[in-house]
Amino acid sequence: MTTMTAPSPMDALGDLGTWDASEASEAKIYAGEGVNLSSRWRSHRARRATDPRYRKDLLEAAHLYERVLRGDRYAGLTFQEAMSTSDFSALFGDILDRQILARYQSMPVQWPAFAKRGRVRDFRQVKRFTLDGAESTLAPVRQLTEYPAASLTDGVYAYQVGKYGRRVALSWEDLINDDLDAFASIPDRLGNAARRTEERFATALYASSTGPNSTFFSSGNKNLLASGGSSALSITSLQAAYTLLASQVDADGAPIYIESAVLVVPPALKVTANNILNATEIRAASGGGSGTGNDQLTVANWMRNDLQLVVNPWLPIVTTSGTMGSTAWYLFANPAVGRPAMEIGFLVGHEVPELWMRAPNAVRVGGGAAAPEDGDFDTDSVEWKLRLVLGGTLMDPKSAVASPGQ
Repeated sequence: MTTMTAPSPMDALGDLGTWDASEASEAKIYAGEGVNLSSRWRSHRARRATDPRYRKDLLEAAHLYERVLRGDRYAGLTFQEAMSTSDFSALFGDILDRQILARYQSMPVQWPAFAKRGRVRDFRQVKRFTLDGAESTLAPVRQLTEYPAASLTDGVYAYQVGKYGRRVALSWEDLINDDLDAFASIPDRLGNAARRTEERFATALYASSTGPNSTFFSSGNKNLLASGGSSALSITSLQAAYTLLASQVDADGAPIYIESAVLVVPPALKVTANNILNATEIRAASGGGSGTGNDQLTVANWMRNDLQLVVNPWLPIVTTSGTMGSTAWYLFANPAVGRPAMEIGFLVGHEVPELWMRAPNAVRVGGGAAAPEDGDFDTDSVEWKLRLVLGGTLMDPKSAVASPGQ
């Protein structure tokens, strides 16, 4: 007979490990950088991080919280009593914040595979400059003649970052009646929301509601496969896209070296893309062969080493017109080559999600400030806020190719 075990509340803390008396450690709690919720503590953040007393108190708070999530009623009562002190509230804020950051960091992130990560100083528009020229082959110089001058062509791309966020409100009754289990899902939900925001934002730069961004991907930019049966994802169309990407030239007419590329497809093309990239052989006609006769070449699948596959589930959500959300696919040059197709930027000092908690607007009759978990004066509502700051722009169209796939 098999005994079924109910899921542990600690599953929500899987990314940080299990915090019990035998395994909890400072290394686990301090994994990643937290953002304190208390302004009183935030100003002393650097000094506090190395304070032995603070680290000891935080570890003890983590032990207590772990026992609460395991269903220890006595620990729950102790926890509720401890929450009435401002110091413990600050410690719990750090625990919750580190959980969110851990969840955010553990979520799959795909856009860095084909976009450059940038950092900006403020909310004003930033510019990214490019320079082309002076890289063509050198011309011969005759005796006693001037060296030929080279011309330079500059370009500029601009964008600015903006705020994204969400509030989560729970009632004081919810916290009491639910034995504080409501806390356990908040880090997962907010961490997931922050990472998903990044992925959708990046997708909406190069894909529109009607398919590939028509300003960026066009015949004029020589980075769009023509519509028709030949644009559907296949070994033939992928070779055509790769050839188109490798055929781009700079301002001097010199080739742009593309050592590797990233294939981005919607979930509907995952099987097709994997079949292509994981095939062991490619059979191709040579010398004008018909493809069915004896004039054939059988080669190792070189694409599996040159292409990285990214399956983007946001493509059919962003591209909603017709069926192109399930048929369009994209090829990006590795952003490390110096000509990124896109840049996603973050505000310096605020490059990860930040969690905030509403300060109480009440004081106890007997004196002393109320804890944030006591809720606001009018409704006993307990609220958290998550803030994420990011922006981005498309850059060099010579570093990407799109296909409508139909």
